[in-house]
Amino acid sequence: MSSPRTAKIARRAAMRTPPAAKPAKSVRRQAASKPAGKTVEGDGRSAQAKRLAAELERALAGGRRDALSTEALQALMAAACKTYAAQIEAGEQLLPLPERGGATATEVMITASGLLKAANLAVFELGMWQSWTGR
Repeated sequence: MSSPRTAKIARRAAMRTPPAAKPAKSVRRQAASKPAGKTVEGDGRSAQAKRLAAELERALAGGRRDALSTEALQALMAAACKTYAAQIEAGEQLLPLPERGGATATEVMITASGLLKAANLAVFELGMWQSWTGR
């Protein structure tokens, strides 16, 4: 985690950057962070994850909320959190869900509340961390 002073300097620098320059910077960062010659699908894990997500969506649509055991759900949530955090820490510019899609606002808030509770964090602490890091 960066210091509050470093985060403040980074925010100021980002605010001075012309809007037209920002997309090019994030595109360059994403391109540079992916190994040359490898596809986004990698070794098939992305395809497997997409198939699992589709199966879970179908189960929910069919009224089956017990498609995963508690332990399996917790393992997936932990792995997804760690993977997302690693990508963000590596400089990727991405959101964990598609904008205006993927989950409802209520589903996101329920999940965010559960994640904070599981990590023994309060919303206040999240707000402080966001102000310190600029995230």
